[in-house]
Amino acid sequence: MKKIMTFIFIGLFSIITFSQTKKITLEDAITIAQKQSPEYKTNLNRNQASYWRFKNYKARFLPQLRLDATLPEFSNSTRRQTNDAGQDVFVNQNQLLLAAGLSLSQNVAFTGGTFSIYSNLEKVDLYGNNNITNYSVVPFSIRYRQNSLFYNSFKWDKKIEPLIYEESKRDFIENMEQISITTCRQYFGLLKAQIQLKFSHKNVSNKDTLYQISKGRFRNGKIAENELLQMELSLLNSKNQVTTNTIELKRTSQEIARYLELESENIELLVPEELALFNVDVEKAIEEAQSNRKAVIEFRRKRLQAENELARAKGNNKLEMSLVANLGISQNDTDFNNLFNNYNKQQYVSLNLGIPIFDWGVSKSERKMAEANLDLTNNNIDQDKQAFEQEIYLHVLNWSSKRDFLTTSQKAKEIADKSYEITQKRYFLGKVTNTDLNISQDKKDQAMVQYLNSLENFWIDYYVLRQLTLYDFITNKKIEVEDIFYK
Repeated sequence: MKKIMTFIFIGLFSIITFSQTKKITLEDAITIAQKQSPEYKTNLNRNQASYWRFKNYKARFLPQLRLDATLPEFSNSTRRQTNDAGQDVFVNQNQLLLAAGLSLSQNVAFTGGTFSIYSNLEKVDLYGNNNITNYSVVPFSIRYRQNSLFYNSFKWDKKIEPLIYEESKRDFIENMEQISITTCRQYFGLLKAQIQLKFSHKNVSNKDTLYQISKGRFRNGKIAENELLQMELSLLNSKNQVTTNTIELKRTSQEIARYLELESENIELLVPEELALFNVDVEKAIEEAQSNRKAVIEFRRKRLQAENELARAKGNNKLEMSLVANLGISQNDTDFNNLFNNYNKQQYVSLNLGIPIFDWGVSKSERKMAEANLDLTNNNIDQDKQAFEQEIYLHVLNWSSKRDFLTTSQKAKEIADKSYEITQKRYFLGKVTNTDLNISQDKKDQAMVQYLNSLENFWIDYYVLRQLTLYDFITNKKIEVEDIFYK
């Protein structure tokens, strides 16, 4: 009797504790997870890096203003120099250099070169027997540089970088849906533990009542000792099940509290209401997936990157040609006031050619490797596209079956509960044996577990469907995320 009273006290304490806990729905848990779970923080950091990569790419095609200065450069040493007669002599150099330059550059995406304007002012003080000061100025110098006339890296960046950024945004949304799936699994892990603990407490109460009745029947000689022992054993097993379910409840509570970063583990989860039984058309699901998923952008990006490598190999391995052109004015004098008179012209043009004549097949092999890689990429993309569509098709079919399983398991649970109630009443009247009662209870417990598993699978498959298509079929809207995540 003391053990029974202790057990009842523990059960009442658990009920009181649950009444004081915070109630959370599945939607609440997902909302919390998508704002403060470790997966969200990782997802946010990774996609912020992609955002700043895209900002860097955009900035590279904007004018760049730069200031370079030497403040100062002092030298007092002996150096070797070549004089006008072609002889090397050693001279003592004792000087102070001050210089400042301002440049404005602009990458030209259309041609693949860089256009820049440069201005520079220098002052050199020579120390010795006669101190001399020299000035040099370049009011402006216009320059254009292009490393290759047959390969334009800027053009390919214009095609690839926006795809990488768009891919990262869609990846962020898909990972947010993955957070929903993970939260759903943990939610139902705790929910099942709470419900099973509640039912195990109820089973102990019922088993104890039946055991007391069985003891009275045994004393009156209506049942054999073996049946009484079986009822006692059933009661002990029920108590052991309470202990097992209590440990499982503690484990799942800690797990979800840690994942949601909740201060307390004392939370009570509510059974989600069943979704409206909407139908999903396979063609509609595939269409939305092809429009919204990261994989579609990834296919295009991989193909473009392979084409870029082939263009690089062709542009640099047949005929190398680079261009450097410069036009400007300059002046130098010992008097600063004379710097801005009678400028000297600066003109420079350089067109460099490089033609591989015999390189033991290096250029050809690099080109052939790039072509083979492009063919391999196209082949892999075709296979991935087929797998992509098949995954959507099979999951839509799976979704329909899970919806049907939920309906049937809910009905089976109701039937099993009703059957157990009838069997229990018949046992009280002495019309069924203890074995019949245990069988009925086992079926009831199995039906309850099956229903919870079906409910869990229903909701998980719903969020998997959202992740695979990035489309909400309940509201008929594309799933999007606000730009605040990328700022």
